[in-house]
Amino acid sequence: MERDQDSCGTQLIDGNGVFNVEGLDNFSKITKLSQCGLSYAIVAIMGPQSSGKSTLLNHLFHTNFREMDAIRGRSQTTKGIWMAKCVGIEPFTIAMDLEGTDGRERGEDDTAFEKQSALFALAVADIVLINMWCHDIGREQAANKPLLKTVFQAMMRLFSPRKTTLLFVIRDKTRTPLEYLEPILREDIQKIWAAVTKPEAHKSTPLSEFFNVEVTALSSYEEKEEQFEREVAELRQRFFHSISPGGLAGDRQGVVPASGFSFSAQQIWKIIKENKDLDLPAHKVMVATVRCEEIANEKLRYLSSDQGWLALEEAVQAGPVSGFGKQLSSILEFYLSEYENEAIYFDEGVRNAKQQQLESRALDLVHHAYVTMLGHLRSKALESFKTRLEQSLHKGEGFAASVRACAQSCMVEFDKGCEDASIRQANWDASKVREKLHRDIEAHAASVRSTMLTEMIAKYEKQLTDMLSGPVEALFEAGENDAWTSIRKLLKRETEVAVSEFSTAVASFELDKPTIDKMVQNLREYGRNVVEKKAREEAGKVLIRMKDRFTTIFNHDNDSMPRVWTGKEDIRAITKDARSASLKILSTLAAIRLDEKSDDIENVLFSSLSDGTVSVPSSKDRGVGASSDSLASSTWKEVSPKATLLTPVQCKSLWRQFKAETEYSVTQAISAQEAHKRSNNWLPPPWAIVAMVVLGFNEFMVLLRNPLYLLVLFVVYLLSKALWVQMDITGEFRNGALPGILSISSRLLPTVMNLLRRLAEEAQGRPTPEAPMQQSFSFQNTRNQTQLNTTSSTIPESSVSSSCVSSTDSEYTSPNLMHRRSTKISEEESS
Repeated sequence: MERDQDSCGTQLIDGNGVFNVEGLDNFSKITKLSQCGLSYAIVAIMGPQSSGKSTLLNHLFHTNFREMDAIRGRSQTTKGIWMAKCVGIEPFTIAMDLEGTDGRERGEDDTAFEKQSALFALAVADIVLINMWCHDIGREQAANKPLLKTVFQAMMRLFSPRKTTLLFVIRDKTRTPLEYLEPILREDIQKIWAAVTKPEAHKSTPLSEFFNVEVTALSSYEEKEEQFEREVAELRQRFFHSISPGGLAGDRQGVVPASGFSFSAQQIWKIIKENKDLDLPAHKVMVATVRCEEIANEKLRYLSSDQGWLALEEAVQAGPVSGFGKQLSSILEFYLSEYENEAIYFDEGVRNAKQQQLESRALDLVHHAYVTMLGHLRSKALESFKTRLEQSLHKGEGFAASVRACAQSCMVEFDKGCEDASIRQANWDASKVREKLHRDIEAHAASVRSTMLTEMIAKYEKQLTDMLSGPVEALFEAGENDAWTSIRKLLKRETEVAVSEFSTAVASFELDKPTIDKMVQNLREYGRNVVEKKAREEAGKVLIRMKDRFTTIFNHDNDSMPRVWTGKEDIRAITKDARSASLKILSTLAAIRLDEKSDDIENVLFSSLSDGTVSVPSSKDRGVGASSDSLASSTWKEVSPKATLLTPVQCKSLWRQFKAETEYSVTQAISAQEAHKRSNNWLPPPWAIVAMVVLGFNEFMVLLRNPLYLLVLFVVYLLSKALWVQMDITGEFRNGALPGILSISSRLLPTVMNLLRRLAEEAQGRPTPEAPMQQSFSFQNTRNQTQLNTTSSTIPESSVSSSCVSSTDSEYTSPNLMHRRSTKISEEESS
């Protein structure tokens, strides 16, 4: 027989008990043992040294174990434990050739390795061949008895052992039929089993609970080689499909998957070497734990470097990925199924536990990508909500309805995205991200609502400001008796309009009633504050308003025409009326009267500042009993400090300043009136006229008797009238007698010459070029005179503000002061 080199013979354990880890790994790699799962079997052979164990294995399984050379003598050939692949046997079968027992090389007392190798064979092998000589059957001192005792003692050290097949191979059979040899052998085996010391739990346990005993016999290899070959070939057929039900290795309860065989064998030998009892079920769990852990780590490592996963991870960092959940589920499913395929033959409990750990770790590995995907979906849904809400509001739809519709559509879109991103292997909850999206939507909606409400409130506040500021200012400026009544009506009307429009506009926000009521109340308060602010501004300008009112009434008549002080006007009465109107403005701006509460401010001011001489139409029914020092206070009666614009002390101070700054206007009016009287009074006194009539009667009669005198007198009158008009005699003397005489004396001769020249030229029919100039000069003098009159009656207040303040409350100045001011003005005009 030619031995097959594919058997890959390898020494598993050397003679010193050293386990060949590298050799076993190479064996598994070359023979692809790890791919067999549970479809493999292990056959071990034990027997006395030089009993032909290796030869039997080589012929039975086509292996290439080293055989003894009989020519060189009988000696130890196999040292330790060797293993090789059984060629041509299905399923995958491993043959283990153990070192022979009773060898002289180890000596009679060195049986430790025999026991260790026997225990190892029983722990890992499905079928154990017991190689024995035919002539030892029935003998008390047969060579196989120590071997069987060793096997049975080793079996007692296996905790909850599996059922192993013991195939006794009787070598060099004789003519005695097997049917007679087998009962004798079984009887010897039973005696040895009964004699072995057993644990208390197994004292009455029969041999059949631990072993399936099979017996076969082979002819002598040296004497009947051909017959031996035929019998071996027949025996070989029994190893085909040995792991199938009814096969030689039918009991597969404790089998370790092929991928874990290397580690299992190492751990078993380690425990045996440490002389510990071998708990095969616990060992099986331990092997399953280690191997499943290794497989799981391997699959996790492959997953972390998977190109599809890396590409998906990179893509999801940039943005949402369509079909994310399906792609990731497919990748995870592939590696989980790979784990399941490789670990399927290990202990189910361990396998499932490690699979759960693998799944958990794999999910932890990809969870961040899922979270990132949800983040993209949340951001996308939020941006979509913002865009849709803005578009909806631009179309004029209601705010609350728009928020509901946009939020619902965006949440549905987010839910669909989450469903697409979910993976089959995990039941990840996206509720927290969904809640965050909901919070973000609510926050954005609240922000937009706040902005819109702020803009809306600002709009109606501006509307109130525009509708109240101007009219309120005009009412204060007018200073009418019912100013505050009109302001209250205006405030109520405009506030109600703004509140009505605001309530209609804010209804689309669907706010709760307390919130709307508060906003309406704030709007009403704002309108009130506008009026109060304007009132305080006007109170700060009250002196200007008073002077404006005084100037308007003092310098204009009832028809609003500018006054010309001709001497007929009652300056005292006009001054009182103007000051009463100004005082009315002061009383109006002394306090805020928006609550329709009655006060005595106007009465106190008039009684205190006008000496009770001015009647107050609005205070007919009020008692006038204010004391002289009623303004020596910082508060008004029945008026709160908050509503006070001007305190009594301030009013008194303002009134003094007002009188001081308007006194000059009164003085100028008086001066203008006196000047006008002087300029129009050219007639002599009545007594002088009577004297002239009496004393000049004779001259008058002479003129009547001689008409030529009348003609000459008429001509003189015409010339005098012409000179009067040309020289504006009235205007010259308006500023005084002396300035008038000086001015006339300097202009008399040029005027007379000019008049005579004009008369001569008119007589010749040629107009003189100087005539227009003279007329313009005459007109200019007349206009200057008119402007002087007007100026004297309307003195600007800017010139008044710098005048000295009178220390007394008298209404008129002394004659000396009036004379000095009049003289000063005349000198300035003449210069």
